[in-house]
Amino acid sequence: MPRYSYTARDAGGQTVSAEVEAPSRKDAFRLLAARGLQVGRMLEAGGLAPAGRKVPGAAAAPAKAGGGFQFKLSAARVSPPARGDRLPFLEALHDLTTSGLSAGEAIRLLSVRLKEPRLKALSGGLWERISEGAPLSRAMGAYPAVFDSATVNLIQAGEATGSVNDTLGRLISHLTEQREIRRKLMNAMAYPIFIVFIAAGVILFFLFFLLPRLQSLFDSLHGKMPESTVILIAISNFCLHYGIFIIAGLIFFAVAAWRWRSTEAGRLTSDAWLLKLPLVGPFLTASTVHSFSQTLSVLLENGITASEALRMTERQIQNRVHRHAFNGAIARVLEGEALSAALGRTGCMPDLVLDRLAVGENTGNVVPSLRDIARTQQKLISAQLDLFTQVFASAFLLGVFVFVGFIAFAIVSAIFSASASFELH
Repeated sequence: MPRYSYTARDAGGQTVSAEVEAPSRKDAFRLLAARGLQVGRMLEAGGLAPAGRKVPGAAAAPAKAGGGFQFKLSAARVSPPARGDRLPFLEALHDLTTSGLSAGEAIRLLSVRLKEPRLKALSGGLWERISEGAPLSRAMGAYPAVFDSATVNLIQAGEATGSVNDTLGRLISHLTEQREIRRKLMNAMAYPIFIVFIAAGVILFFLFFLLPRLQSLFDSLHGKMPESTVILIAISNFCLHYGIFIIAGLIFFAVAAWRWRSTEAGRLTSDAWLLKLPLVGPFLTASTVHSFSQTLSVLLENGITASEALRMTERQIQNRVHRHAFNGAIARVLEGEALSAALGRTGCMPDLVLDRLAVGENTGNVVPSLRDIARTQQKLISAQLDLFTQVFASAFLLGVFVFVGFIAFAIVSAIFSASASFELH
């Protein structure tokens, strides 16, 4: 009968290392589960069972009692895990692996302890695959809506080098920085959008509520209205009669533009237009450089080969013009050209960035150079967001003040004209 050496935890949490005889690995797990042991590793014919493998007997008992069945029912009632669940899950997993648990044990614990339904469903699905013998990277690959290929490959490299916890830490830092940039962008757009709504409300109040009453007053007095008031009333009447058609036309144009941009040709053309805009173009370029340098540094630092890291980094670039340019640069790098020289031909990278990358290549410190470039670009993006907010808000406020001032002038002129007409009568 085969013998299996194992490492397990008993009910008191103590680590136990011994051997057991059983007809098969499955029977060995069941035998140890009956003894109240939770197996972490098992050596079978020179092979090592995956760390954190589930003890069939120990896990099956709660499932038969209804735990596993209830979990599947509750998971069916919630929305499936999405990309937004990736960072919270990785942070929870990293907290447990940092405390000394293996990745498998940590995921098993998360599947029991987590309260958030989608994270609980995600942890349960991963644990189910890990307990069947799949490594963590392959289990994550079963959830492409949550974990992209770069994340899966990073975890796979961490498993190969025995540094999953370090890989999780670097990955979390990378994703946190990306989330911070998105948060700054949303905050930068919040104030201008608020101003747009407030200004639109004030203008609509004047045009559709106050102005018609003023016009009724003039009609009753048979007075002559000033030219500014005539223009304002004409605008109001036009909006009242044709405003619905204007709104419908704008909606139709927006939907048509969105569908056109959804095509590859439309995305390429519109991205080229955006790069030519005064403030938007430099911001998009800085975002591309930041995404490229940060992603590539994380991939290379975690042991991904240069060719595979470059291909995965290319897929993280959002602007299609830059992506096509980088595709050609990557092909030249794979043919033996230096990365800095190949990127210099794209026209997408600032000269200073290329110089810093070339220094890193010459000194053998490409990853530190990429990290420095990413930090610099992040500061540049923050500064550009602040500038964009100030310029856009100031320009829009100026336009609103001019239009509101025109409305106020037209109304005040009309009031004085009405007063004069009333005195004449």
